[in-house]
Amino acid sequence: MKIKQLGERALIQRIAGLLSGGSDIVVGAGDDDCAVLDTGGDDHLLVTTDMLHRKTDFPEQMTARQIGWMSVAVNLSDLASKGASPIGIVMAMGIPPDTEVEFIEEVVKGMDECASRYGTHIIGGDTDAHDELTIVGTALGKVKKGHLIRRSGARVGDLVCVTGHPGTAGAALFALDKKIPVSQDILKALFEPVPRIYEGMALAGTGSVTSMMDISDGLALSLHDMSMAGSVGFRIYESRLPVLPDVKRLLKKQELHEAAVFTGGDFELLFTVAPDKIEKARKACPLTVIGEAVEKGVFIERAGRVEELKARGYEHFRQQGQ
Repeated sequence: MKIKQLGERALIQRIAGLLSGGSDIVVGAGDDDCAVLDTGGDDHLLVTTDMLHRKTDFPEQMTARQIGWMSVAVNLSDLASKGASPIGIVMAMGIPPDTEVEFIEEVVKGMDECASRYGTHIIGGDTDAHDELTIVGTALGKVKKGHLIRRSGARVGDLVCVTGHPGTAGAALFALDKKIPVSQDILKALFEPVPRIYEGMALAGTGSVTSMMDISDGLALSLHDMSMAGSVGFRIYESRLPVLPDVKRLLKKQELHEAAVFTGGDFELLFTVAPDKIEKARKACPLTVIGEAVEKGVFIERAGRVEELKARGYEHFRQQGQ
């Protein structure tokens, strides 16, 4: 079997099955957005890593600083989804030898700006020669042992919530692809995504959240990931999705659905909350309730009709849309 036939998620599960465990591993490879280690004391140590490529992950319109920013933000978003605070980041860069030094300096400045904005620092890394600019970030974080939020944990009847405005990054991608004018605010959602570190920490502190992850690979795929992890289903309502008015004006109906549900690129948090604790969650950060947990399946209600929501979104190795 070829990797492209298997797909990213199935490959990760196969790799994870080949790895040995350890008594200090709370969450291991392939089980969540971060690995979690028990190092003693009151906190868990969290580790996450992401690889980004110039051609695949960075639209050509992005500046060098924005490339650096995104390279850090993608790792911080994983920490945010566990309710963790960052404690340091290491960055490795594979750099084509004919790259201008000033370009790489700007990339590093963008990395530092993002890390500093969210209370942490770049503490090391590595460089080597590479055919294509490739950046690998590894973020370290910590969370109180009673505050760790996993993908699993949702219970039937829990409310499904999101931060921010899903579909904004997808709208930016659409506009760039079609070469149509779009506001800088919409482009910024794609080029300078905001990792919800402070929102994640605040939500974790309430004790109201039963499961959580980010939706950078798309809302639909994230719902399926949480469904599989927690052995529950979800039903969301298209009319409740908090899409920005500017995005609604930019996209036609089906394009809007695609951007908000499938495209990805939004670094928002998707989480579930026990109904009797929703006000605690609301006090922690702005949120929108978009559905509820059900016994099985993943569904969306559109124009009065309930449809099965396909497990489709951004996934490496596969052709997008499969």
